[in-house]
Amino acid sequence: MLSDRMLEVLNKQIKLEGDSSQIYLSMAVWSENKGMEGVAQFMYGHADEERQHMLKLIRFVNERGGKAIVPDIAMPANEFDSLKKMFEILLSHEVFVSKSINDIVHVSLEERDYASNNFLQWYVSEQIEEEALARTVLDKINLIGDDKGGLYLFDNDIKSIVANISPEQQ
Repeated sequence: MLSDRMLEVLNKQIKLEGDSSQIYLSMAVWSENKGMEGVAQFMYGHADEERQHMLKLIRFVNERGGKAIVPDIAMPANEFDSLKKMFEILLSHEVFVSKSINDIVHVSLEERDYASNNFLQWYVSEQIEEEALARTVLDKINLIGDDKGGLYLFDNDIKSIVANISPEQQ
């Protein structure tokens, strides 16, 4: 059984994962409208992945005797100054999500809820991967600079990142 405190922080994380899905979806739409098919595929895939993260939390809460709350989802930004700025926002958001997960892990330890702690370790590992991926992509964008040919090649190359994401990472 989940404590009231644990239930509260898990439901907040459910909302954050839903908001994350919307952020990626907004970035996918922006990218697609800018003609960046590869980046759009990358973002659409991550939007789905974040939704799955939300559903995984919902199921866990319900299985542990709590009641998951399906949240209102915040409307994300729909315009970005540049591809670089969009990925900077994305990295900043992933760092924020990592902090949130870490805070929940801390609560699970304080509450002596070792089942939740064990469950949350998957999210801890997932966030390490998400942050690393966002940093890698941003590093590549920084290398390209304003070279339009480089951006074209980057957009094609990011399709291979989408193809190489394994189902268990999603």
